[in-house]
Parts: sequence; C-alpha cells; structure tokens
Amino acid sequence: MTNSATADAGRRWHDMGGDPAGQINRDEHDYALWEKRVDALMVIASKKKHFTVDGLRRVLEDMGPEAFETMTYYERWIHSITQNLMEGGVFTPAELGDKMAEVAARGASYGEASLGD
Repeated sequence: MTNSATADAGRRWHDMGGDPAGQINRDEHDYALWEKRVDALMVIASKKKHFTVDGLRRVLEDMGPEAFETMTYYERWIHSITQNLMEGGVFTPAELGDKMAEVAARGASYGEASLGD
C-alpha cells in the first residue's frame, strides 16, 4: 500500500513509515545522563504498574505533529511518562512544580543538584 493510499485509509499524522526522512546517522553515541534517567524512570514506573505501554503511546500520539518536529525522543518520553504518572495519581502538577523548584534551588551543576553530600 502506498503512502497516499495509506493516508486515504485514515493514516494518522504520527504514522511516518515510508515517508522520506533523509539520511540516518548510524554512528554509535552515548546517551546523556538525563536520557538514561528517563529510560530508568519508564522501566521502574511501568514495573510498578503506574502505566502501560498503551498509556505511553496514547499520550505520545496525542501530542500532535509539532511535538514530533520540535522535541527529541526522550523529551517526548518524559512528557508521556509525566502525564501518565499524574493521571495515575502518583503526583499532582503542583507537587511536581514544588519538587522541580527544590531541585533547581540546589544548584546548576549535577554535583550541586544531586542529593548526596
């Protein structure tokens, strides 16, 4: 089935399979610390049954095409994880804001912001 036929059959904007995407950089790279933490948070929270893969996908698909054009892979993940955790009652937006302010007040560097002495 061609892309136009697929689109005519109700293909949603996030279904990019078969669309031209340019060159893919296949060089190996290390993930940033925050990306590794997002991945760990997803694993821990899903094992604790705070959300499912379907829940994560629902939020990702509801973000709209601009998010896929402007946000990185892990930025979209943390948005979806956060939304699912709030929907599941793990924390409120106010609690998240308070915690973010607390962490920001610790300092700008990783060492300053860490909980260790």
